[in-house]
Amino acid sequence: MRSTLVRVAVALVATATLAACSSNDSGNGSGSTSAPSGSSGSIKSGLKIAVIPKQVNQPYFDAAFTGAKKACDEIKASCDQIGPTQATGAAQTQFINTAVQQGYDAIVISAADADSVTPALQKAQQAGITVVTYDADVNDTNARSAMITPTTPEQIGQYQVKWIADAIGPSGGEIAILSAAANAANQNAWIGFMKTELANYPQLKLVDTVYGNDDTTLSTQKAAALMQAHPNLKGIISPTTVGIAAAAKYISGSSYKGKVQVTGLGLPSQMKPFVEDDTVKQFGLWDPSMLGYLGIYAAAQKISGVDLKTAGVTAGGKNYKLGDKGVVIVGPPQVFNKDNINNFNF
Repeated sequence: MRSTLVRVAVALVATATLAACSSNDSGNGSGSTSAPSGSSGSIKSGLKIAVIPKQVNQPYFDAAFTGAKKACDEIKASCDQIGPTQATGAAQTQFINTAVQQGYDAIVISAADADSVTPALQKAQQAGITVVTYDADVNDTNARSAMITPTTPEQIGQYQVKWIADAIGPSGGEIAILSAAANAANQNAWIGFMKTELANYPQLKLVDTVYGNDDTTLSTQKAAALMQAHPNLKGIISPTTVGIAAAAKYISGSSYKGKVQVTGLGLPSQMKPFVEDDTVKQFGLWDPSMLGYLGIYAAAQKISGVDLKTAGVTAGGKNYKLGDKGVVIVGPPQVFNKDNINNFNF
């Protein structure tokens, strides 16, 4: 499922909405239940936690860090966001090593590369540092204690195909995917389920998948290149907040507006102009602040002796069970359109 678009201000209404959605799911880590008072046990105070996004100075991860800081304030921990300006595993590895050297108690990380950061995370664990992933996981689940994911890959893939099908209409046509990095685990999982779901939409034909590496300039160039390579293109799905914003901005200011539909995963604050000018009919996301919020609580409770596999993660008065492979699912995607986009401020 990376990623991204957002704004630093995270709407409480969105948090409440998605938290409510997550409480409707059960089992397999897919949601939360009300937690008895004090069920999370005693959390150590004074913890020092490093939050490592795929890329700093990116609104999506800034919003996730807003949630992380809220959690750190609640448990009286210090919380620092450190990370690279380019979303690569090699760049992240340097910051993982820095966190180890500086004596952090925990690392909460969104993996830019599902494999290359693993050795550094394993060394961090050997040094006594608790590791929790959020947003994007590593392939080796032994390299972390828990993974905080916004929703299931199946749902993300299915929803995005439905959104583009609805936008294009029954006549269908050619579509393309504008993803982030070619080795981003969450993006690739979502794309895999998109391809599976497309079997239910015979009117749609996937003709290309390109990668903008979560860079606005490159994503814009890739969107433009898709138009040139596929003159009959009817839609673009971009499962990354950077990509969808870049594609929407390009289409909005071009002769393709109204001819090529855009959808995917984006932030209401960045996508609002393109929804209002009818470039984008609908798109979705989740509250990214919840990823950081639960990531901090998972790390802190693990450090404090909580067995996450049996007790789950307790935060905000709710208990989130760990499902298969230690994954905590926040809730289903939130759909944004012209009718509701003004209700969200993140």
